[in-house]
Amino acid sequence: MTTRAGFVALIGEPNAGKSTLLNRMVGAKVSIVTHKVQTTRARIRGIAMAGQAQIVFVDTPGIFRPRRRLDRSMVKAAWGGASDADVIVLLIEAHRGLTEGAKMIINRLADEMPKGQPVALAINKIDRVKAETLLALAEEVNAAYPFAKTFMISAEKGYGVADLRNWLAETLPEGPWFYPEDQIADLPMRMIAAEMTREKLTLRLHEELPYQLTVETEKWEDKPDGTTRIDQIVYVARDGHKGIVLGNGGETIKSIGQAARADISEFLGRTVHLFLQVKVRPNWLDEPERYSEMGLDFKDGDA
Repeated sequence: MTTRAGFVALIGEPNAGKSTLLNRMVGAKVSIVTHKVQTTRARIRGIAMAGQAQIVFVDTPGIFRPRRRLDRSMVKAAWGGASDADVIVLLIEAHRGLTEGAKMIINRLADEMPKGQPVALAINKIDRVKAETLLALAEEVNAAYPFAKTFMISAEKGYGVADLRNWLAETLPEGPWFYPEDQIADLPMRMIAAEMTREKLTLRLHEELPYQLTVETEKWEDKPDGTTRIDQIVYVARDGHKGIVLGNGGETIKSIGQAARADISEFLGRTVHLFLQVKVRPNWLDEPERYSEMGLDFKDGDA
């Protein structure tokens, strides 16, 4: 029987629904999903099986106008993930239409992507607009770029996702699978656990703070009784941030730890004991090893 395998890059503006779509396709939570933009930092790969095809998703950071070193590394990673992929899926939000940011991405697709690389358009969040608005938007976006196929989807509710998955499976090149059939992500578990904790921090904290912190898994110990002990460090840029993350009497970090522990336990299928420490590192945004930990290249952030 012929098998197919390949890489699919999900690209789009921040918050277009890439992580939600990835998690829906894979059927598990491998990419963190929050209402905050620029949440996805590393190129998280989720792996979905569709018949005899293995679809390896590269969930790129949202593409936006970069301001800081971290932003520049994220945008470079996004385009790097797209150019290396066998197929690209551009997500745009139905209710926002063809925004300036989406136009910028389409122009760059035309200039930079390898010729002959199939690019599909996925109009997401279709439940937010009327049918005639959707059709007009599909026409407008297809006039701007020759998309191989257009899909109307709701990543959150699952509408249209099976059609997109099946098309991807048929479009990927023939070849052996890259990963075992039961594997759903190629990030180390230490990194997935750190991402899950960062998601909870992002959901709980407000404004700029989430972009000024990072989480690292310092120790991981699988115990003889079947449980796992995980020690993580939350790095923040300033003393004032440490107080916000800890909360009154440590209440904020405690509730974040409980929520993260529940998610990590569910993902691993075993009891997890999670210990969080908060440390101030004023220059963590300028430390190469922090970028490596996030799967990004420090040098890509050079202006």
